[in-house]
Amino acid sequence: MAKVVTMGEIMLRLSTPNNEKFIQADEFDVCYGGGEANVAVSLANYGHDAEFVTAVPDNPIGECAVAALRKMNVGTKHIAKGGERLGIYFLETGASMRASNVVYDRAHSSISTAKPEDFDFDTIFEGVDWFHFTGITPAVSDAAAELTEVALKAAKKHGVKVSVDLNFRKKLWSSEKAQKVMTNLMQYVDVCIGNEEDAEKVLGFKPGNTDVTSGDLELAGYKDIFEQMVEKFNFEYVISSLRVSKSASDNGWSACIYSRDTKEFYHSKEYRIHPIVDRVGGGDSFAGGTICGFLDGKNFKDALEFGVAASALKHTIPGDFNLVSRKDVEALAGGDGSGRVQR
Repeated sequence: MAKVVTMGEIMLRLSTPNNEKFIQADEFDVCYGGGEANVAVSLANYGHDAEFVTAVPDNPIGECAVAALRKMNVGTKHIAKGGERLGIYFLETGASMRASNVVYDRAHSSISTAKPEDFDFDTIFEGVDWFHFTGITPAVSDAAAELTEVALKAAKKHGVKVSVDLNFRKKLWSSEKAQKVMTNLMQYVDVCIGNEEDAEKVLGFKPGNTDVTSGDLELAGYKDIFEQMVEKFNFEYVISSLRVSKSASDNGWSACIYSRDTKEFYHSKEYRIHPIVDRVGGGDSFAGGTICGFLDGKNFKDALEFGVAASALKHTIPGDFNLVSRKDVEALAGGDGSGRVQR
């Protein structure tokens, strides 16, 4: 069992029921989630020792967010209490050709105003094997970006493997700001995860034909851009999920990976996900599954296949968290996608 730390923001999620639009909704379904929290839940669910670092307000809503993590066996002892509020996001789940829509209400949230002195990073990273963060946290505020770099420096001081999911969010910052902040943080990263938009908007790399709306992906473009990313940042692995959006309810889902040391490029098997129940958290479940594969000692191809299968299954589960078992993921990765009733 490996020891993993993730750091970011956990939010209150309010989603419209039954695929309603916001204007139709008289009530919202409630759960908690957020990029790095979702990864921690996946890793804890697969049996690893996962710890989540964040800041939440010292009030009942903050306590509920922490309780949601504890319920999933995620460690919470390094969560700071303070700040004004818990961030919120509203989700309008799309269907067919109508896209999903997210509205953020996270200004002045606890993590956005947290300070490095609120955390003892030497203690947090003692004996840790892996640290994961995303591009969402530095986008929340300049203070959160500073906090992220302090955490990264501490992680590298303790010899911790570091992964990032680039996760560009245009509703949080511009591409120009993202490139300025994230390019600096890449010096601490060993494993870089992101899709074609992330590579372009966050790091300035533009693959070839990667129009996900066309139903046709040119894998040679990914290999070329991965090689450029490794050359510039010396990543050990570069990984991208590949989502072909036929509609909001019907996606093709696969991934590819490039190894710096072997110079191999590998494309996973593709899953047809139809109908999609909830795609929010799909990328996080992919990151969590792939990290789990590495921590389990799998080779990079098998680690990727585990991550893709885990994420395909997440698309069938409401909420941010991926709650499928390791056995479920291994069965799908091994070729059993029948969905037969287990008696």
